[in-house]
Amino acid sequence: MGRITTTVALAKASWRVLRADKELLALPVMSGIATVVVAASFLLPLFASGVVTDGGGWIGAAAAAFLYLALAYITIFFNAALVHAADERLRGGDPTLGSALRGAWTRKGRIFGWAVVSATVSIILRAIEERAGFLGRIVTGIVGVAWSLVTFLVVPVLVLEDVGVVEGIKRAGSLFRQTWGENVAARVGFGFLGFLAALPAVAVVFVGGSIGSTAFGLSVMVAFLWVGVVTVVLSALNGVFQTALYRYATGGPIPDDTFGSATIAEAFVPRSRRGF
Repeated sequence: MGRITTTVALAKASWRVLRADKELLALPVMSGIATVVVAASFLLPLFASGVVTDGGGWIGAAAAAFLYLALAYITIFFNAALVHAADERLRGGDPTLGSALRGAWTRKGRIFGWAVVSATVSIILRAIEERAGFLGRIVTGIVGVAWSLVTFLVVPVLVLEDVGVVEGIKRAGSLFRQTWGENVAARVGFGFLGFLAALPAVAVVFVGGSIGSTAFGLSVMVAFLWVGVVTVVLSALNGVFQTALYRYATGGPIPDDTFGSATIAEAFVPRSRRGF
């Protein structure tokens, strides 16, 4: 129960940060727009040239690898900006969209290195999954989940500490051993929260479909927008939680005048015994 209580406290702190800095919601939106633009710039020429329809070959494989890397860099860059801004708020500052982006830009080299590692792991797991059949999908699924859990704090480490990518991965693994319970509880909790938040979209589509084709089309649009909003909020909340969990693991304090909660403050007191 202690880990669940700590996770709830950290989630509340993350929500307070997001409420105080609503402009941070623009970062996941910018990430999504950049992802669509970059993906289109890669895929449309490939489809137009017939490379994709002809099986791809080495050109398609190379393009896919570059696309994996580009999309990984975009996602990590904006996540790093979110982490930088959240840490600034947790330190008692007043972050802006500009300060968040500048903070990520100062770590662009480390972000690129981590993007290379992340994209490489994704490509390898995808290749194994496609060639190993049903058993391979199970194994790669387990490995993928384990990898995402162990490396959950890599971005905060790279943004907030003066370390390289290899050392950052090792450092994140060490922090995971201290916070594995909070990490897993948060993943399950955010997943369940996303499921509950998406239910109204399903209800809207169901009601629209029962009325008629015109109402159904409109309901699909409304549901799509609602799911987009939920995705943006949860993405931002997850980034802030990464920062809060990092500060909890490293014993970083938070300003009482910002959150005003003894429960949250206690969550940031390092436990005397940690680990598995």
